[in-house]
Amino acid sequence: MTEPQIEPTETQLSHAGAVTDKAIEYMLGQNLPPLAIASALLGGAVTVLARYVSEAAAIGALTNAIASIRAGDLRDPG
Repeated sequence: MTEPQIEPTETQLSHAGAVTDKAIEYMLGQNLPPLAIASALLGGAVTVLARYVSEAAAIGALTNAIASIRAGDLRDPG
């Protein structure tokens, strides 16, 4: 059963992003391969989506992520 959807605030998004950035930094410092880090984070994110948001919202978030990758929005500009 999923919880009611509540849109996150900018502060909540920023906080979650900062925690995620620190986790990535830590894992890179542990010499974990980037693909292992990304796979673990993606698996966790998909699990959260599946448990706490509607199927349509989860698919929408994943579709947006795929579109961003295809558009090159996430590439390192350097």
